[in-house]
Amino acid sequence: MKKILTSILSLGLAASAALAADTITAVKVSDVTDANAWAKAKFSSVTLYPQTAVHMNDKKANAANADDKAKKADVAALYDGKNIALMVKWADGTKSVQGAYSSDTYSDGFAVQFAGATKGSHALPYIGMGSDGRPVVVHLQKATEKVYEPNGNKDVSTQVNRNQTALFGKELADYDAKVASLAKTDYERVFVAEGFRSLTEIKDGSVKSNAAMAYANNGWTGTITRALKDDYVNLKGTVPVAIAVWDGDKMGRNGLKNLSSWVAVNLEGMKPDTKVVAEITEESKGNAEKGKAAVDANGCAGCHQITSKDAPSFMGPSLANVGGYSTVAYLRESILKPSAVVVPGYNRNAHSNTPWYTIEKGKRISAMTDFSFLDKKTVEDIVAYLKTLKAEVE
Repeated sequence: MKKILTSILSLGLAASAALAADTITAVKVSDVTDANAWAKAKFSSVTLYPQTAVHMNDKKANAANADDKAKKADVAALYDGKNIALMVKWADGTKSVQGAYSSDTYSDGFAVQFAGATKGSHALPYIGMGSDGRPVVVHLQKATEKVYEPNGNKDVSTQVNRNQTALFGKELADYDAKVASLAKTDYERVFVAEGFRSLTEIKDGSVKSNAAMAYANNGWTGTITRALKDDYVNLKGTVPVAIAVWDGDKMGRNGLKNLSSWVAVNLEGMKPDTKVVAEITEESKGNAEKGKAAVDANGCAGCHQITSKDAPSFMGPSLANVGGYSTVAYLRESILKPSAVVVPGYNRNAHSNTPWYTIEKGKRISAMTDFSFLDKKTVEDIVAYLKTLKAEVE
């Protein structure tokens, strides 16, 4: 995949004339690992919003990202009957690479999240780490320097400092070349999760995938290729995916990122899953102005930060960009069933008397009021208002 990505860049394939859409067509090709296949790809523009539901306990990082705007990424997909491949292109004026021996540098990176396989039909998982009974699989790629020790290959003869060897001249050059050939330059991880605090790396090799990143012309190109079916996913018809990117120059890591809502990737030549497409593309039928009045009347701002200009609140997740990366279905569920997804909390700076949740019979129960007593029209109005809460695009 690394060589393939280099070939793609050398071919000068650009995400020109990308169309903004909630759906992407994965073009059917004979082999997704063929760099030339990307010439057939159809790019779409996907908006990635600053993730504000989880607040970092890092004053400097929070200040650096306080005025973040949404980013545009151009995304395309291919599939060949056995594998699916996605390409993500996004602008980044600074190339940030994780230092091998530094704890205060942060890397650029990207991730692609897939909705995991479940028994029966369910609403899509929460966009951040999935939800109980609705798993997600996350492929993460970071930009890193070459890292030799430890590389996991048990190369004892070369696990010494070059200054401590008895080698000189050409022998030392040969030794350095051997060490360089053993070095790892790739930071690729695959995780499975069913909600916050459940993120688990898959290390048994059961997921066959490959990811890569390349920087050129003040921007990154990232690719991810994985099997259509394994122990964790069964991708067919319509594939729900979400995209996230990190900016290392602004100390981005963990939840400090930009992310998209769910995007429907329709596999060319296969019957789309109309239910999934409908959930992803659903537009609110409520009245946003009336929804704002309902939000004010029900005291939502007492616990939630409604816009980025409000004073920070640690009594509930910020809603500043919830309209950008949330589907209408998720917002509706959050109002009627607040315990379906419990965002991590409470923040360590919050008062101990205002926890975000309690534990009952081993499950987290949200401290948020259950608003199931609201009439259907009022709920739809609130959803319409929440969908307006999102940052401008840079």
